[in-house]
Amino acid sequence: MSVSSLSEEHVQLILDGTKIAWHQDRVDAWLRGERIAPITIDMALTRACNFGCHYCYAMMQENERYPITKQVMMDFLDDCAELGVKGISFVSDGESTISPVFVDSVIRGSELGLSMAVGTNAYVLTEHKLRQVLPHLTYLRVNITAGERGRYAEIMGVKEAYFDQVVRNIRDMVRIKKELGLKVTIGLQMVLMPQYEDQILPLAQLGKELRPDYLVIKHCSDNEDGFLGVDYAGYKPLYDKLHAAEALSDGEYKVVIKWSKIAAEGKRSYQRCYGSPFIIQLSGSGLVAPCGMLFNEKYKKFHIGNITQERFKDIVRGDRYWEVVNYLAGPDFNAQKMCGSLCLQHKVNEYLDGVMKDQIEPKVPPGATPQHLDFI
Repeated sequence: MSVSSLSEEHVQLILDGTKIAWHQDRVDAWLRGERIAPITIDMALTRACNFGCHYCYAMMQENERYPITKQVMMDFLDDCAELGVKGISFVSDGESTISPVFVDSVIRGSELGLSMAVGTNAYVLTEHKLRQVLPHLTYLRVNITAGERGRYAEIMGVKEAYFDQVVRNIRDMVRIKKELGLKVTIGLQMVLMPQYEDQILPLAQLGKELRPDYLVIKHCSDNEDGFLGVDYAGYKPLYDKLHAAEALSDGEYKVVIKWSKIAAEGKRSYQRCYGSPFIIQLSGSGLVAPCGMLFNEKYKKFHIGNITQERFKDIVRGDRYWEVVNYLAGPDFNAQKMCGSLCLQHKVNEYLDGVMKDQIEPKVPPGATPQHLDFI
């Protein structure tokens, strides 16, 4: 991958790629062997969820549960600001919007200068709560993997009436954004398994009606044992439908397919995981781990600490943190054999692997700076 092709890919809203090349100061510090703070943190405020999605990776992420209280979160956010973390997205192994500290956390993070975002099923995001959080969010993405009531209920593990409520809430967030002139990006997301192909076009059409900024259709991740049974070879016969969905894009609504991951068929080109110092994940139990694929208790040797028991700034500055992330970047770790498919850091790993192999020159690409720069 050349720098020129990289820059062509990264225009406006990047949903199938990485923005790490625009954080060259952090990359340079890492290349010098410095202990850097993560740029982006994906986390949940709780392990609980009010849905039962059939594709949910959280089923494989069980670990000892501790409550994330308001005080824990305020300390955590203060630490993130002090360390130099750029963005925090509530996208992990629980439904953060049902946590009693959700609204306060979004507002406090924003006040500290952190970019805040959320991925959600949107069921409890009624107008009152939306008016509280939307002014403080960089993006809000709704996980909605079907465009028809019956199939939505089947796939998302809820009653059909939930679909109606979520659609109302999406209409409300789009209206409030326009009414208040907010910059927040509102998106929809489909986690595609091949057996959901009948919902590709209905969901793309629904998005065109509801008028969010985008619909992104992505692959479904699986663990190294294939627990969810994702048939990665089954994506290729869906390409015509995916192209038809893309064709529904217009000037204000974009359908984006994560082609790079869908076409990868669950495979990686790299063996070492270099990405965790730049983007790390926290469980809704407070657990700090390199990524969500390692939350489960069976991966305890990769567990670093817990923000319910010690300050995050002390965890990041501690030797244990760097022992784990350096092991993942070392010769004894093989992401092709020891990890689940196409993880959180996948695109960052591709870029950094290219840098380490002298295939990519680490410098800021020319042209316009992309949106949502703090979420790499």
